[in-house]
Amino acid sequence: MTSPVVLITGALSGIGRATALAYAKQGARLVVSGRRAAEGEALSTELHAIGAEAVFFQADVRHEAEVSALFTQTLARFGGVDIVVNNAGTEGRTAPLTEITPEDYEAVFETNVRGTLLGTKHALRAMQAQGAGSIVNISSTMGSRGAANMALYTASKHAVEGLTKSAAIEAAAYGVRVNAVAPGPTETAMLDRLTGGTERKAAFAAGLPMKRLGTAEEVAAAILFVASEQAGFITGEIIHVNGGKTAS
Repeated sequence: MTSPVVLITGALSGIGRATALAYAKQGARLVVSGRRAAEGEALSTELHAIGAEAVFFQADVRHEAEVSALFTQTLARFGGVDIVVNNAGTEGRTAPLTEITPEDYEAVFETNVRGTLLGTKHALRAMQAQGAGSIVNISSTMGSRGAANMALYTASKHAVEGLTKSAAIEAAAYGVRVNAVAPGPTETAMLDRLTGGTERKAAFAAGLPMKRLGTAEEVAAAILFVASEQAGFITGEIIHVNGGKTAS
């Protein structure tokens, strides 16, 4: 069986990076993408060292021309794309809703919503021609809950989940599955920025039934599963990876 071609946006850190490493260990052919060229090339070199065929293409998911070029480059290099992980995202500024500015809105929604929309759009165009493929969007526990002082991030992830479900209905007609993975508190740089210190991070962990934070590798494992043929009858679903947070 030919190794799948996997494209990951926001691949340079956190969950995106862990997902790239996991796919590399499985022998996938990888396109890793992000905004920082030096870090992207370093990741590509690291993936090559594992034995994977990997390439870095720089792209900012907020701009359709760059997303379109990303897919054009991917198809030119590999002849197709089997799995797309729309991972690029930002938490934005933490602030009461009464203090939110239009600039705050744009900073979050342009990446989390527009970026996911554009990644899904161009993935579907490529996969429709193939008659097969799997797309995994990255949501959050906040995609189905609320959170004080995080209205924009929460709203953006609700939008990602609605987009995922709608895209899944459209894509089923031509053999493409679309799902989302929704991590809870996970040991990443984003969580470090949100918490601002070890005490608040410990409080996040204490509030979970499993009493610990998740790891990027655990989220990556869920992404690999839902994108795989083992999950062939799963589409339009939100897979929660959160230590029981949404069960309590």
